[in-house]
Amino acid sequence: MFTPPAEVGAVCAAFASLFTRPSWRRAQALLCGTLLAPANHALTAALRALGLANDPSFQSYHRLLNRVRWSAREAAGILLRLLIAAFAPTGPLILGLDETIERRRGLEIKARAIYRDAARSSRECFQKTSGLRWLSLHLLVPVRWARRVWALPFLTTLCPSARYATYTHKGRRHKSLLERARALIGQVRRWLPGRALIVVADSGYAAIELLAWCQRLPTPVTLITRLRLDAALYEPVPVRAATQKGRPRCKGRRLPTLAKRLTEPETIWSRVRVRWYGGAWRWLEVASDMAVWYHSGLPPVALRWALIRDPKGGFESQALLSTDPGLPAPQIVSAFVRRWAMEVTFQEARAHLGVESQRQWNDLAIARTTPLRLALFSFITLFVHQQPAWQASFRQAAWYKKALPTFSDALAQVRRCLWRQLAFCMSKENIDSRKPPAALFEHLGEMLAYAA
Repeated sequence: MFTPPAEVGAVCAAFASLFTRPSWRRAQALLCGTLLAPANHALTAALRALGLANDPSFQSYHRLLNRVRWSAREAAGILLRLLIAAFAPTGPLILGLDETIERRRGLEIKARAIYRDAARSSRECFQKTSGLRWLSLHLLVPVRWARRVWALPFLTTLCPSARYATYTHKGRRHKSLLERARALIGQVRRWLPGRALIVVADSGYAAIELLAWCQRLPTPVTLITRLRLDAALYEPVPVRAATQKGRPRCKGRRLPTLAKRLTEPETIWSRVRVRWYGGAWRWLEVASDMAVWYHSGLPPVALRWALIRDPKGGFESQALLSTDPGLPAPQIVSAFVRRWAMEVTFQEARAHLGVESQRQWNDLAIARTTPLRLALFSFITLFVHQQPAWQASFRQAAWYKKALPTFSDALAQVRRCLWRQLAFCMSKENIDSRKPPAALFEHLGEMLAYAA
């Protein structure tokens, strides 16, 4: 049985309590094999990478995903605590909430549906794809050795369509994307009851019901999203007179729309310097104020809106909102810009971690595999973060002077460590290196032959 090296085992040890002893040994081996598997990231490729292609008990590794009892939710909580201890021990936590489509085909995949492919669509072209929809929470933190903000996934859930709930699970009510987002945020609040949480999301989560729920929590969660320029905003409720009769008011006087404020000469703009997409500093003009967002039949939401425009006209003006009216506008903009790191993480997971290359048809295996592959991004970041020697050693070339390491460099460092544990070891009795056996060359030859 393969034993992970100490650099990897130190992080993995926190999850040992979720498994029995035999299952835990297989889980560690499967994790390391997945990181070593080239190109094809099926479970069988992970076993081949560890030299276990002839293991007669190969089905035990499949059962880790489709049968063995262990809690993915508890594993997500442990991973979150490890990430917080390493990257954000103090201060408010900034979390990113976003969904992604895993492109999958096959009639046996029950939760599969047709969705809009955001990665391939534009304003002029609408693209659809067959696959699974996942909703994921990321910890958005600056990684010191990379000198940029990374999005570290820790909690991911499957969000099937209404058709799946209607025809596959008859009698079970379909949960919308907003309801599942509320469940994820509530889970993190239960894990961290006393920590300040800021959740950033795109315009799809700018719903009054979700905003009001975040404000009503015993310890409120701040939600930052885009805001429609034509949203109905009102002044706060005026002070009620002692002798006034009738039902209490929900809102004050109607305010001009944000689209109108963009053209009004009375709008007060202030110049702020924020770190923009790509990590470069940029000067923006920001106008901000407090208001109440209200719609008939829904609870009123007190918020702070922030209008953003580029003095050089580099992008269209847009509006953001924060459910914490006391949050300054520059902090709202800086937190929202971090959201782009989630798109980078999704792309890296597809390119290097095998997302969309799975072959499972079992419902439980499908529900476990993609969240685990996304979480590998966070695992690799933790491995490298705890090894300072790995952080300064990354690939260079005469034609490309690389200033900072990327995720592919971090993955390469972890793979080197695993390869040394697997075969490349030095003799402890003398200083001479051990001659590699013929089986090692055969194993490497097979790996390279199937790398493309």
